[in-house]
Order: sequence, then C-alpha cells, then structure tokens
Amino acid sequence: MERKEWYRHEAEECLAELSTTVGGLSDEEAERRRRRYGPNKLAEEERISRLRIVLHQFTSPLIFILLIAAVVTGFLREYIDMGVILAVIVVNAIIGYFQEYKAEESVRALKRLVVPRARVMRENRERETSSEDLVPGDIVFLASGDKVPADLRLLSTIELRIDEAMLTGESVPAEKSTAALAEDRLSPGDQRNMAFMGTAVVNGRAQGLVVETGESTVLGRIAEKVREVEVAKTPLQERLELFSRRIGMAVLLFSVAVFAAGVALGSSAKDMFLTAVATAVSAIPEGLPVAVTIIMAIGVSRMARRNAIVRRLPAVETLGSTTVIGSDKTGTLTKNEMTVSVLYDGSHTFELTGSGYEPKGEILHGRMAVAPEDWQRLALVLRIGLLCNESRLYVEEEQYLVDGDPTEGALIVAAMKGGLDPQEERRRYQRLAIIPFESTRGYMASLHGHDNRRFVFVKGGPERVMEMCEHIDAAGEPIEPDKILRVARSYAAEGLRVLAMAYLEVGEETTGLVPADLEGRCRFAGLQGMIDPPRPEVIDAIEGCKKAGIRTVMITGDHAVTAAAIANKLGIGGEEPVALTGRELEGMDEEALYEATGRVSVYARVSPQHKLRIAQQLMRRGEIVAVTGDGVNDAPALKAAHIGVAMGRSGTDVAKEASDMVLTDDNFASIFAAVEEGRVVFENIRKVTLFLVSCGLGELFAILATILMGLPIPYLPAQILWLNLVTNGLQDVALAFEPGEKDVLRRPPRRRREGIISRLMLERTLLMGVVLALGTVLVFADELQKGASLERARTMALTTMVFFQFYQALNCRSETQSIFRMNPLGNPFLFFSMIAAFFAQLAVLYVPAFQYIFRTTPLSVGEWLEIGLTTSTIVLAVEVDKWLRRRRAKE
Repeated sequence: MERKEWYRHEAEECLAELSTTVGGLSDEEAERRRRRYGPNKLAEEERISRLRIVLHQFTSPLIFILLIAAVVTGFLREYIDMGVILAVIVVNAIIGYFQEYKAEESVRALKRLVVPRARVMRENRERETSSEDLVPGDIVFLASGDKVPADLRLLSTIELRIDEAMLTGESVPAEKSTAALAEDRLSPGDQRNMAFMGTAVVNGRAQGLVVETGESTVLGRIAEKVREVEVAKTPLQERLELFSRRIGMAVLLFSVAVFAAGVALGSSAKDMFLTAVATAVSAIPEGLPVAVTIIMAIGVSRMARRNAIVRRLPAVETLGSTTVIGSDKTGTLTKNEMTVSVLYDGSHTFELTGSGYEPKGEILHGRMAVAPEDWQRLALVLRIGLLCNESRLYVEEEQYLVDGDPTEGALIVAAMKGGLDPQEERRRYQRLAIIPFESTRGYMASLHGHDNRRFVFVKGGPERVMEMCEHIDAAGEPIEPDKILRVARSYAAEGLRVLAMAYLEVGEETTGLVPADLEGRCRFAGLQGMIDPPRPEVIDAIEGCKKAGIRTVMITGDHAVTAAAIANKLGIGGEEPVALTGRELEGMDEEALYEATGRVSVYARVSPQHKLRIAQQLMRRGEIVAVTGDGVNDAPALKAAHIGVAMGRSGTDVAKEASDMVLTDDNFASIFAAVEEGRVVFENIRKVTLFLVSCGLGELFAILATILMGLPIPYLPAQILWLNLVTNGLQDVALAFEPGEKDVLRRPPRRRREGIISRLMLERTLLMGVVLALGTVLVFADELQKGASLERARTMALTTMVFFQFYQALNCRSETQSIFRMNPLGNPFLFFSMIAAFFAQLAVLYVPAFQYIFRTTPLSVGEWLEIGLTTSTIVLAVEVDKWLRRRRAKE
C-alpha cells in the first residue's frame, strides 16, 4: 500500500482529510479510531521458541560429522573419546543458542524508542495521555526535550529544530516549518513540515497533526523491514557447509569402497567393517569445528583490542572476505564535529588549521600565520560568530564538547583559534537582546553593549544577510553583493556550510531588537565556511582498503554536495565523485539500481528503504558486503548485509542489536583493522584445514595401500582416534594462534565461490598425503618383512605418522614461506604443543597401561632414527613445492 505524502498538502487539507480540527477529536471518536487503527506501538514480533533455537544448533553439516564420529567411537567402545566429541557438540550448541537468542533483541530495541506519554488536544482541552492511545487526527504538542510520539504533519512551529540523526544520519538538527512542499518522493530528511516518531526536539515548540501511528510510521516500517529481512549466511558459513557436505560424502563413498575392495580380495566382512570404520574415523576432521571456534574466538579477542567488538563469531571471518564496505559519513568517516576551515573578510580569504572542537590551530593567509588583531575585519568576523551565538564549549574528561548547535560550536572554536577569549569577549560585549534563529527569517541577531556604544551582530545564510546589508562593508568601502555571493557559492560547492556575518551600530538608547529595523542597514563583515572534517586516519584506511581490493561506498543522509566533497577528500569514488541522491534512487527500478551500484560510490539524502536496497543490490552483484550504521534507519541494512557494523558511541540500541559487530570508537579505521584480523582468521582456518585434511588423507592412503598390498591395516581404530584427537588435536588448536603474514592486506579479497580448499591447498594436500602414506607404508611393510610382530609394526606406523604430523604443522604455517625463514617461536603455542604431543606419544609407547589400551611396544634407538629420517622427507617435499611456486610467481 502506497504511503500518503502528507508533506505535499496544506495543513487545512490534512485536517480535512482526517476529519479533525485544531480543537482535537472527541473521546468517542478517538476510541473508534483506536479500534480501527490499533494502538500506537510497534507490533509484537512472534518470538522463536527456545526449543526451536536449540534444535537449530544441530542442523550444521559439521555437527553431523561430529555426531558420526561420536557414534563411531561409541561403537568402538572408546567412551572417553566419545565423551570429548559430545562435549564439543554441546559447547557449540550452547554458544550458538545464546547468539541466536540475542538476535531477537533488535525489534524489541525499536520499541524502547517509543515515547510513553504525549500532550494531546482532545475536546478543545489540552491533556496528557499515553502515546499508545494516539490515533490519526489527534493534535499533539511538542516542546524542547520531547520525543515525537507519532508521525506528525506540523501545523504551527516556533523556532522548532528536531534531531533526526537516527533517521537521516545528518549531524545538524533539522529546522522545521509548516508550508506544504511541492516536490514528490522526498526522503524523511527533506520533509521539513513533518516530525517523525522517535526523533527528539532540540529546541522550540510546535503543534502537529497525527497522520500515521504504530506500524504505519517511518519507525514502524523500519521495524517491519527488520523482521522481514533474512539474515544472510556469511561466506565462512557457506564454505564450511559446502566443505562439510563434500567431506561427509567422500568419507561415506570411500569407506564403502574400502569395505567392498577388502571383501572382494578375500577378507572377512567383520574385519572389513572394522576397517571401514577406521577409514571413516581417519577421514573425519573431528578437530576442525573446535579449531574453527577457537580461531574465531582469538579473532574476537584481537579485534576487541582494536576497538571492534564482535557479537557473532562468523562475523570475524566475514570482514576478511569483504569486497565492499558501505559506510555512513557522519561520525564514521568524519569526526562529527563541525569545523570552520575558511574565513573571508570581504577582501581576503583565510584558512584555519586543526579540526574538531579542540581549539588548537592557526589562521593562515598565503600559507603564512596571521594574527587577527593585525586584520581588523577578520577579528570582527570572528567576534560576531562568537557572540551572536547561543551555544557553549566545555571540557569533560579532557575532551572538548559543545552544548548546543554544532554549527555554533564551530564558530566559538574558530574565534578561540583567532585568540579571542569567550568569557572575556562576553564580558566586554554584554548581550542585551536577541532575535533567535528561525528558518523563516534565515538569520540570528544579538544586541551588545561595549564602551558606551551598542552593536547588533548578525549571522545567517549569505543570501539573506546580503539582503539586510547596505552596499558598504565594515570599513565603509563599497562592496559588490554578487561577488560576495559568488565566493559563498564557491565555498558551498566544496561541501562547506557557509554563514555570513554582518553588524550594525545603533544608538545608546537601544534596548531591544526589531527585525524590521535591521533591513537594509547592516554592514557586511565576512563569511565563515565550515565542514564536518574527515578523520585523518580514515584517509589511510580507505587507501589501504583499495590496496586490499575493497571498495568503500559512502551512504549518507547528508546533502549531495557535502557528501561529494567529503568523498573527494577521502578518495572515495574517483577524482570527481558524483553522488546519487535518494530522490534519484526513488525513481529507479531494481535493474537500474543494480547497474548503478556497480559504478556509484556516493549516495546522499538516502532513506531507510534506500540504504537497504543499495545493500541488497550490491549483494546481488556478488559482493561480500559490510554495512555500517548508527541510527534506527540503518537496522534493516545492518541485518540484511553479510556483516552489519554498528557504532558503539553514537549508535542506537536498534543498530547495535541488528549488527554483527560494534565499533567502540565509531571509526572507519577500526573497520580496516578488523578486515586485517578477519583475513588472518580465514588464513588460519585454511592452515588448520590443510593440516587436518592432509593428515587424514595420508592415513586413508596408507590404509588403502596396505589393503591393495594384501597387508593388515597399519592402525587400529583406537590408534587413529589417538592420532586425530590427541597428538593431531594439540597442533591444530595451536595453529589457531598463528600470527598474520605480512602480505595479508596486499592480497585481493577471496572470490565468493572460492571454497575453504583452494587449488594450491588441494595440490599440496595430495602431495602431502602421498608422502605421508608412502613413508608410513614403507616403514610398516619393512617391519613386517623383518619378521616383527604386527603390534610392533603398527607401533612403528603410528609413531611415524605422529612425527609426520609434527613436520606437517610447521609446513602449514605458511602456504608460500619457507619454514626455515619463520621464527620457530613466532607461534609459541605451536612450539609447546609439539613438545606436549611428543611426550604424550612417549607415554603411549612406554607406559604399560597405555601400551595395553593402544596395543603398542617400546621402540629402540635405531627405530627412532629410522622414523626421524623417514618423516623428514615431508619437509623436503613441501619446501621444493614452495620454492617452485615462489619462482613461478616472480616470472
């Protein structure tokens, strides 16, 4: 159902449309409408049952593999090993349950923004009522500090400004008026005669007509979008599921093939069944789910140290594969602190250094520092900005903050950079009267007494202020209004918000201000241009993203000119970025938007629906999309994207609950740091996978080779469990702590369809598997040929595979770098895990109780030397492979 564009209709038409008057509805009519429209609150979402959440944790293919392993170990009566596997399943289920349960908080967080009480006109009397009782047609009163209780068409306003950052992302409060607007398809940020549920009144008063309530409000429709949006599976989840399905199918087919081959060659069905079970156990990478969980937990810890708090474990890896980051502008790419960067005194242009509210910086002219006292017109421009001002600058916890309008805060900071002391200036120029800023006037004026003289200081939009001025400046010299306006427009084209300053000296008897008395009498003083400056570290982060193959897209509620100017400073969208506005986007169908998202990197004046559509079309293009946000308007896009990144300082509960990750410093640079950690996470998952699969493949090849050779299998099922869950298990967990390689951010993002096993890994897995199997079978067959007992031959085969795994762990630390160039203590966990695994294997060989359980015998010094020489061949084979690949890469 199409939403009615109330802002396009006159107030009287809206009243008539809803059959009401400024005196309000009767109680009977209000009750009828309440039954028709329902309560003014967000609908209760059907909550998923806890049992269903629990059961959902057991639907992963990896969990299926673990369950198979548990059944197998139970069948073999290895109850301790079975208990370990089941414990892993339970721990994973508990973690997943709490993550999924917490995700339901996103819509409930929306409801906390709804105001509990509202002042309403009913039966010609003003009264207070529950906001849930409001209905379309009610007349509501707003005052400074109120939250808007429903979507309102404003009927009357007095200097009304509303903070709509939660809906628009715009840092400056929106100035409201009552006149109808002719344009169609305006975003909420451009609907100046509307007030929206959940936004906050910064100052002024108003009377508004309730036009939408509950689910029909902008806030309600966002809540509905959040409920409707399906959470995208992360690339890691997709890859692990695909990998697990393939492993499971391969294990099943291979075990059946082993069983059939053995029976065909004359072995008993019972023996071959146990052999098939042993084959399955060797192939199942039982340690992978545990290792993956640990790797991601380590990533979470590392990211937290870099100001990124992860709410859902898979998000750790997802950032590492991200190809597009859709970022807000205000507060994320910029400091969210308006800063005066340019001054104009009618003749000269000055630059101001420094950014933000900290009053540190210089005034430059021709790249040379100047003192305002040497430039009287400049001092006057700064003084007007400081005194024609209703805000104040203060320090809290060593941080400069503004109480009031950010724009006025910027004027105070500029004056302080020019050497003016706010307290001293206010003492010397005592304020006697004021005309507050109002959008219909377009300016603010204040009357000040100074040394038995009285001055009126004026600040406002350049066009309006120039209309109030004589054609002479502060020095009494003639001015050209068109020239000044051209200067102002040139600043605005650079994305600056421009304010003009003027003054008027009046008689000593003047005690008040009358707007009409100022018209045509003021003298122009100058201009101040300000902007919300980019964070300095963000420029490097965006450049780093480019080198890493990641495209940065700005999605903001701010104006197109400002967005394009900031994008240009940050290096987003090329040398001359062009912003696509929400209004243009509104006229596009999905195919046109799909095409646009491939080339456009700056989106301005966007609405909640627009941001969601942009994210969805980027994902449709095959991109791995991360979206940042802090407001209610961001929640649907945060939830829909592969990874939603919320702001920790400025973010609403809604944004945080809908997100996968929260930035504690609201800084884009922290996303870039998280990207690096995400890539390290995936690389470590690959290293663990390579280690586990190659070792499993070596065990499989060894079993298959002995069957084809007519020999007994070289391991008992219990020995395979020992390999996979103890010696092997210590090293795969240790590989989770491997630090990132130096070139991790110089590699392009992985393709979305690229599996966990890359071509390089597949080729190396086959190489490793063959070498492991060949070495183990040769040692095993040699022992049997010498007349050794089967137990002794199996002990040699088991120990050979254990030492192969030691070398394998070192080989898997890097896909290309030689192990001889890597610090052996670079990963101390791996170093000490190998020592622990060595002593564990010694216990199996020399402790009688373990000898009995695992059917092993002690080894002689000569046998140890034979094992050492045989297993070192895996290092030689892999080092040659790495050298050849490095050589090909250079050619």
